[in-house]
Amino acid sequence: MHPMVKPALRRGWRDLNTVQFGMAPAHAMVLGPMDTATGSLMTLLDGTRGLPLLRDEGRRMGLPDGHVDGLVERLSLAGLLDDATGGGPAADALRGKPAIYDRLRPDAASLSLVAPEPGEAMRRLAARRSLRVQVRGAGRVGAVLASTLSGAGVGQVDVQDGGRVEPWDVAPGGLPVESIGERRDEAARRAVRGAAPGRPPRRGGTRCTPPTEDPGLALVIIAPREGLAVHAPDPASSESLIESGTPHLYAGIVEGTGVVGPLVLPGDTACAGCLDRGRTDRDPTWPRLLAQWRSGQSRQVPACDLALATTVAGLAAGHALAFLDGRSPSSVGARWEVSLPGFDWHARPVWQHPGCPCGAAEKAKGEQTSDDEGPHETMAGQQPHAARLSGTWRAHV
Repeated sequence: MHPMVKPALRRGWRDLNTVQFGMAPAHAMVLGPMDTATGSLMTLLDGTRGLPLLRDEGRRMGLPDGHVDGLVERLSLAGLLDDATGGGPAADALRGKPAIYDRLRPDAASLSLVAPEPGEAMRRLAARRSLRVQVRGAGRVGAVLASTLSGAGVGQVDVQDGGRVEPWDVAPGGLPVESIGERRDEAARRAVRGAAPGRPPRRGGTRCTPPTEDPGLALVIIAPREGLAVHAPDPASSESLIESGTPHLYAGIVEGTGVVGPLVLPGDTACAGCLDRGRTDRDPTWPRLLAQWRSGQSRQVPACDLALATTVAGLAAGHALAFLDGRSPSSVGARWEVSLPGFDWHARPVWQHPGCPCGAAEKAKGEQTSDDEGPHETMAGQQPHAARLSGTWRAHV
């Protein structure tokens, strides 16, 4: 282990005995009280030294045996410590490719803020390179979203869509103006390859294949160019995803409103069928309206504000990456919506419906019953290693 205080957090001394790491309240932490020798030792935790060398440095400073190990342990428990050599073989392989790793250094630094274990940030970043994601839709939202995932280190991002690129499909970070008239899927895949770290664009296209539920897919993102398909997704279009157990996330624009979610975990959380049935329960006229909207083919260019589309693509990519990194984003069981002109996000819950064949409601009911009947235990007498204090975390060193 080569310990280092997480470099993503800026350091500042509040007084002679108290140091603060980080500026923003979400991740800032205050450490103290701290003597001068320990403060000097902290400056050596920069990832260039292993524990044996750090122990030697501690002895030269007059620190007692065990002080270095105790400090490293407490910093690690507080979530302030990273390991410059950690993350396992895949992380080592990534570090061995400077051209790729340098592109991903900001992502690694960001992951270190939410990955508490030393070396965990690099492990997660390296794990992204083995994942496969499919994006269905290559419009202003889908193409930007796919390129963002690729640029963030996801190893394989495939884009599915039909037709040819129209002028209104073009967007910064997505389909370039030079792709107008080309097949959408080919143009989007080329954009994805161009965004990938260390992977130059490949000349020539690939044959378009219909969407498939490949068991190797970690996530499918449904980003239709047609607003109705994200506002009221057809449950039939996701049946194969439910049957194969493939997680899928919805994202898109409908009439000046951006939508991200729900992120569907088949059999566990609400799906498109649950959404449709819940709407019908609340509004009996919903099926009639939906039938009219689906039967009328609009020939107009859809309303898709560029700033709104970029915002939706960014949020959807963030939720997707959080899920791929092993966390549960807030789009699980909810739809985040934002509308022009205020750009104020709000969440709408999507509940499991007992009439939906996906089975999520039945499973949730069973888990609730089990929780109600089971014992509830608390860890009495244990004190946390850090505690909230005025927007930051305070830990005793």
